[in-house]
Amino acid sequence: MLLLFGPRLATVIWYLVDQVYFMAAFQGWLFPCLGFLFLPWTLLAYLAVYPGGVTGFDWVIIGLGVLADIATYGGGGYGNRNRIPGQKPA
Repeated sequence: MLLLFGPRLATVIWYLVDQVYFMAAFQGWLFPCLGFLFLPWTLLAYLAVYPGGVTGFDWVIIGLGVLADIATYGGGGYGNRNRIPGQKPA
């Protein structure tokens, strides 16, 4: 249900609820911060598959997270294409 509010809010709440899980999944603060800023769906996908280690089908789930991030950025660019000066409306 948290994902309805967005991946970043879901990540913040997950962190506040279970900080030990984050510390176990990541050894430092750099990758979680970069994931939070640039690849929030991938960060959530990694956290979801982390407990058993990333093997086999887990890579597909992480790949879906990457695709969701690409779709988020691409959809925003496509949705605002008419705001770019010099571009013809499709």
